[in-house]
Parts: sequence; C-alpha cells; structure tokens
Amino acid sequence: MALRALQPPQAKLSTFFHISRPTVRPTSLLRWGSRALVLPQQRRPRRSVAVACVKLEDEEKVSEKTGSEWGKVSAVLFDMDGVLCDSEEPSRRAAVDVFAEMGVQVTVDDFVPFMGTGEANFLGGVASVKGVEGFNPEAAKKRFFEIYLDKYAKPNSGIGFPGALELITQCKRKGLKVAVASSADRIKVDANLAAAGLPLSVFDAIVSADAFENLKPAPDIFLAASKILNVPISECIVIEDALAGVQAAKAAQMRCIAVTTTLAEETLKTASPALIRQDIGSVSVDDILCGGSSCHNEKMQGSHLPYSSGQTSAALLVDVTTSRPFMGINSANNEVFSIGGLQGSRRDIVRYGSLGIAISCLVFTITNWKAMQYASPKAIWNSLFGVSNSPSFGQNEGGSRSARVQQFVNYISDLETRGTASIVPEFPSKLDWLNTAPLKLNRDLKGKVVLLDFWTYCCINCMHVLPDLEFLEKKYKDMPFTVVGVHSAKFDNEKDLEAIRNAILRYGITHPVVNDGDMFLWRELGVNSWPTFVIVGPNGKLLAQISGEGRRKDLEDLVEAALLFYGRKKMLDSKPIPLSLEKDNDPRLLTSPLKFPAKLAVDVLNNRLFISDSNHNRIVVTDLDGNFIIQIGSTGEEGFRDGSFEDAAFNRPQ
Repeated sequence: MALRALQPPQAKLSTFFHISRPTVRPTSLLRWGSRALVLPQQRRPRRSVAVACVKLEDEEKVSEKTGSEWGKVSAVLFDMDGVLCDSEEPSRRAAVDVFAEMGVQVTVDDFVPFMGTGEANFLGGVASVKGVEGFNPEAAKKRFFEIYLDKYAKPNSGIGFPGALELITQCKRKGLKVAVASSADRIKVDANLAAAGLPLSVFDAIVSADAFENLKPAPDIFLAASKILNVPISECIVIEDALAGVQAAKAAQMRCIAVTTTLAEETLKTASPALIRQDIGSVSVDDILCGGSSCHNEKMQGSHLPYSSGQTSAALLVDVTTSRPFMGINSANNEVFSIGGLQGSRRDIVRYGSLGIAISCLVFTITNWKAMQYASPKAIWNSLFGVSNSPSFGQNEGGSRSARVQQFVNYISDLETRGTASIVPEFPSKLDWLNTAPLKLNRDLKGKVVLLDFWTYCCINCMHVLPDLEFLEKKYKDMPFTVVGVHSAKFDNEKDLEAIRNAILRYGITHPVVNDGDMFLWRELGVNSWPTFVIVGPNGKLLAQISGEGRRKDLEDLVEAALLFYGRKKMLDSKPIPLSLEKDNDPRLLTSPLKFPAKLAVDVLNNRLFISDSNHNRIVVTDLDGNFIIQIGSTGEEGFRDGSFEDAAFNRPQ
C-alpha cells in the first residue's frame, strides 16, 4: 500500500514628481498626491521656461520609445536547473554515478553539450557518444533520479541561487505571473524546488517534461506555459542558462534573458538572447520589464514614471488649490524660497534641514536602543564606504572548480603578502560553550581553518544552512578544519543557555557552539545579518566574510583554498579538538523512546494515536493509553520516500 504520511499542505527634485504627458505649453501640469501643481512663467523670461519644457518632452519621448521597443511584459518563465537551482553540477555528478554502475567511465564535462534537453537526452546523448551498447534511457533515467534525490537534492539542502526567491517575489508584486518551465521531469522539479527552499505555491504554473514528446530546443514547453498562464507569447520573458533553452525561447518567439551560471557569455551569445546577466541574482525587475533600460512600461504605470532633466526649470511651483507659492528653485544660495508661506534662504534650509535630520536620528537611536545593540559600527562603516572582507564570488571563466579554487588561493596569498588581513579577536573568557570545553583561537584552534557561523536558533535561514555546514564537516573531517557556531541572540529569551542546548539537540548540531549573548564578536567583526560565515586562517587572520543562504559552493571552495595554501606553508595542525557532545550527555535522549516529537493525530474511533517522532524520522502509532502498536519508517535515517510502513522514509516529520 502506497503511503505519504502526514505531508504538510501546500533629492533631486525630479525624484518626487509624476509627469503626465508634458507638452510645450505656457503651463505644464504635474501631480503630487491628490494635488495639482503647475509651472507658471513667473519671474523668468518666457524662453527659459519653454526650453525646460522642451527638454522634458524630449526625454519622455525617449522613454516611451524604449518601453515600446521592449514591449509589454505579463509573465516570467523560469528554467529550473542552472537558473533557480544550482543543480547542474550535482546532476552531472549523479549522471557520472549512473554510468559508473554500468562500468562506463565518463566525466562531468561530457554532459555539458546535453544540458537543458531533458534527462533522457542528457543521459542518452553521452551514451551515444561513448558507444554504450544496449543503453536503456528509461532505466537509466529511473536510476538517475534515485541517485540524484538520495545524494544531491535533500529538502532545504541549500542548492537555490541567491536572489531567486527575491526576484520571484518582486515579479509577483509587480503583477507579473511566474512559472517554472523545465525540461526535467516533475519528480526532479519538485525535489529541486524543495532543496532550494522555493515553495510550489509561489508559482502560478509548473511545466515539466513528463507530458511532452519534444523538449528544448523545441518551443513546446514554453508555449504550454504561456497557454496555462493565459498570457500571449509576446508578453512572456524566459530566463535560461542553456543553449537549448535560449533556442527554445527564440523558437517560441519569446524574449530571453540568459544567465552565465552554466555556460560562458560568448557561448550564450551564439543563440542571441535579448540580455545576458551573470546569474539570477543579477537579473533585476527592470531587466524584465524594460530590457535593462530605465523606461516606461505598462506594468509600472501609476507608480514609477521617471522624471529626469539635466537642468531643472527655474520656474516657481504653485499649489493651484490655494494659489500659494509652493517652492522656488534658484541657484543663488541666499535667494529667498517659500514653502507654504514660510520663507528662508537655501543656506537656512540646508542648515536647519540637517539639524532636523540629526535630531531625528538621535530620537530614533534613543527610542530604539534595544534594536541598536545589533548595530555594529564596523558594519555601518563597511557599508557606507564599500569595504569588503571577501573575494569576488563570480564564476571563474571556463567554469572549472579547480580554477575557482586557485583563484581563492591567489586571493589568500595576496592577503598574506600585503598583510592587510585583520586578526580575529579572541573569544571572551566569560562565555559559555556547548559540545566542547571553552576554546581559544590562539590555542585550541591555532593551526586550523575555522568557519565561524553566526546564527540564532529562532532564525529559519540559520536552520536552512545547517546541511551546508554538515556537508563541509563530513568532507573535511580528516583535515585541520572545524566549524564553530557563534550564537548571537536576536531576542533576550534566545540568550538562555538551556534553550540553545535544546536547539543543538533538536537539529543534531555536533560542532562547538559558543553563546555570545552580548554579541561581542558580532560587533568586532562587523556582522550585520543572520546567518553570516567568517573564514579564519590557522594564524587567526580573517580571510573572508559572507552572508545568507545558498553559499555552500563559495564556502567549500574557500575552505579548500585555505587548506591548500596553508598546507603548502606547513602552518596546519591536524590535532583534533576534544568534543563533549550534548547529545551524549543528556539522559533524556538515552531513556526516552521518542526524540523531539512534534505533533499528534488522534483517531478516537479506532483507539489510535499517531505521533510524529521527528528526530527519529518516523511515525509511531500507539493506542490511546500509549501502548505501542506499530511504527512507519523503520530505518531512522532521513529520507523522502513513499512505500510500505517498513520502506517509507521521512525527514523530521511534523
């Protein structure tokens, strides 16, 4: 009997004005909220006003021309692999595993020409090139999905590209429809979106390869998405990373924005996309609505019509509802201005305006003192002056991981040569530690590459990156590398040591954690968001600081580069850090049959109680008196699989 148990339900003056069809007339009409403003020809020669109005008209015409050339946009069709999800390389690795089971030696690069064409073509194309006899595409595809879902696409494993969800949300706010249009089968689409933390509910449609005979570069998938969304093909924008996808968009007569996450820009140019951007995080709503130019588009009417003039008219603005002077604009510092009957020189306005802003900032600081504890002066300084503690994370030309790691090795070498890296401050001695005895950077962690994870247990984003940290810990478990969690509480109740201990037990955290309730390290290092990762060299120097989800690849490459560089310098110490894990010291976990049970379902008629035994990854069934009847999901390992009670697998069921 198939089972899916307890699945959750699914300052320039121009900035402030909206110009409404300006023409060369004695008086031009503007709008400010519900009030009308006019530009009468007072206090200036007639010719000067006419010149200003002509300039406005010319710029409006340019804007309208740009917008009309790009055309109306009503929907955005996102490819999945390589656009929303950083899944191309994991897919190629899973494919290599499939061929390895057949005894055929292939490399990840062999699959590059067949990306974006569907799994059958993806695997079959390489099989044809390698001359694999008796190749069964369907059997190979089935095995591919088994390997990929088991090893590479676990829920919330952080494969989503930074900025993907933000762009989708912004498109929705602009009234655009959004859809996934992928050559992958639906099973992979669902798994990838779950692994990337992208809820299915955010999309208006999901179109996958299952129902199509002709996949990309054929246009069928994009045409179907257009039909499902009930949007004309001329109003659809496609975002793609593969040549086949760009070609499919062109065949569907849709505009395409290509991203260079998989292929180099020169390669993508051969398919002639409308725009090319580095990755999904580099694509803006302006790119989608206007083709990358600041222009007027039907989707933006009524809220964002730009007004830009090289020289502002010297005319006087008048509120026509009262006929009172509103504002005068003049280059003379001491010429009198009038605002609603109040008069003053430009110098006075600047002076008192600045004073008002300063007083407002002081009042805000006093009334929000509690929130200001998170403000790091160093972070504010870095933000204002563009100071960065990290290398560029753009993909290296050619795309090979070894080249990117070497790029980071060169970056670390340059830091050491110039001597510009700051020393990470020592942990204060008064702090409480979990999973270990108190550690010191210049003693216990000397000779090790350290990743400081600034987190707090009420931050869902901090929970999302735990699989990334676990991945790094497993990969470099035999290397002089360690993760140290720096718990920096957002709220006072999160500073409680016992609450942090329970979070460590619930989420299975096995690396050292320090409770920095006063946020000492947060301020010293200029951290300003959760989660933030700080890479520290074996000599205590700060190598890099990056924030947010979806940074596994960046962290992996940086850590490997640090281990390579300092290993060659003979500066590493492989002596293990003594751990005393909280899970081994808690008697509750040793005696209780349940481990962080989350929810109950009561079946009174049949005298049954269903318990989601979350950290044992199972459902326990008892009678209403608590007597054990049966369990669903017997292995205890994390998974996501339908089947019999013995075969079904869960991942922390709720």
